[in-house]
Amino acid sequence: MGYVHDTHMSQYIPPTAFHPVTGTFTWAAGQVAGTICMHRAAANETSIITIPVMLPSNASAGKGAMLKSIEVDYQILVAEPTSITWTLNKVTRGANEAVAVVAAVTKTNTVADAAAKTVEKHKQVITITTPAYIDNDEYYLLQCSMAAGAGGNTTDFLAAVANWTMRV
Repeated sequence: MGYVHDTHMSQYIPPTAFHPVTGTFTWAAGQVAGTICMHRAAANETSIITIPVMLPSNASAGKGAMLKSIEVDYQILVAEPTSITWTLNKVTRGANEAVAVVAAVTKTNTVADAAAKTVEKHKQVITITTPAYIDNDEYYLLQCSMAAGAGGNTTDFLAAVANWTMRV
């Protein structure tokens, strides 16, 4: 029986898997021909975009996927938002009759929040400070909180890519 330990795995997460709350969002053609995006229309409100990180988990310790980083491609098209903040949460599923437990994961961003809101294309890389293998009773959600400010702004969310190590 073989053993696999691949430190360079990646998983594309399409914008159609993103979950937006508050705001007007449409799934549309991207700014580049042949691409798709989740488009956020201009409005003076704060939107939350949740990106599920869909990777294999394992009940055995030290096996499955070890999440290392998540890259998010987005483009702010018109007007800078007031703020943009990225939060990575680990959700531990509740046992029978128990609620799930959400815990923030310590991470760093390659693009500081102030620079992440300029009118241009962005590739935000969220790097987990202490990567861990995903147990079969937990999952990860990356959240973007974007406050539009007066007049609102428009943004296209293009894709996310999770980078991980596979051990089986």
